[in-house]
Amino acid sequence: MNSDDGPIISDNAPHAVGAYPHARRVGDFLFLSGVGPRHPKTNEIPGGPIRDNDGNPLDYDIRAQTEACIENVRAILESSGASLENVVDVTSFLIDMDRDFEGYNEIYGEFFSSIQATRTTLAISALPTPIAVEMKVVANMG
Repeated sequence: MNSDDGPIISDNAPHAVGAYPHARRVGDFLFLSGVGPRHPKTNEIPGGPIRDNDGNPLDYDIRAQTEACIENVRAILESSGASLENVVDVTSFLIDMDRDFEGYNEIYGEFFSSIQATRTTLAISALPTPIAVEMKVVANMG
């Protein structure tokens, strides 16, 4: 293992909701844990949460959540010595593919069209916090 290998915690990203780092570097690769849109300092969800404290559905803005998610990815990458341009693979999780794909895809394209990372987008039933989108990212720092 290189001296640079190991876990990375970013002061500029939302706190993890479990026992895991924001990222882990292994050789030239940087593997990010799932990253959502929560604000790093206030923990608020840009675009609003998907449900209230009683579990009732709320209207939310997928574009705002997607942009905040990508900005959190950027913050983790920069804390690791990388940038969005180093991203080679993205796995995105949406809680409502029919409702959210168009808005998510629009914002994603604004950031990643020129980067041309591979991408997989999955519909899932829930995420650990009341968010609509999360991204799992791999970057090559070599």
